[in-house]
Amino acid sequence: MAYHYVESGLDNVHLENGFHLLETSHGTAVSIEDVHGLHAAIGRCLIDAAAPLTGAELRFLRIEMELSQRALAGLLGTTEQTLRRYEKARGQAVPGPVDHLLRALYADFVGGDGSVRRMVERLASLEPQPRADLRLRETDRGWALAA
Repeated sequence: MAYHYVESGLDNVHLENGFHLLETSHGTAVSIEDVHGLHAAIGRCLIDAAAPLTGAELRFLRIEMELSQRALAGLLGTTEQTLRRYEKARGQAVPGPVDHLLRALYADFVGGDGSVRRMVERLASLEPQPRADLRLRETDRGWALAA
């Protein structure tokens, strides 16, 4: 008997094993043997899937990365209100650039060295500057920005 794991916040997760149903004085309860490992597996399945990420999946990944809506919105270059709107539209696909960057951030979170997140945080913290002329000079090591 499979268990429909709605506690994940996702409607399409079913467990074939790795759980126990317990009868308590308050009714039936479920005990999952390795919740952390389960959530990591769900996250990997989400970012590897060809289907676009939905608002519910965005929320799942954000919570797994232990990010607030404000923090993730800052990384994605959007507003907290926009992120809330994506999450509220549970079954709708999030925009492509948000989808792609979220997948990269999560992959870096679970198996990377943090370099993707550091780069995105650095980019998010930059103050907009007027575009400057690029002055390049050919050196013995190739082209480089002139001092």
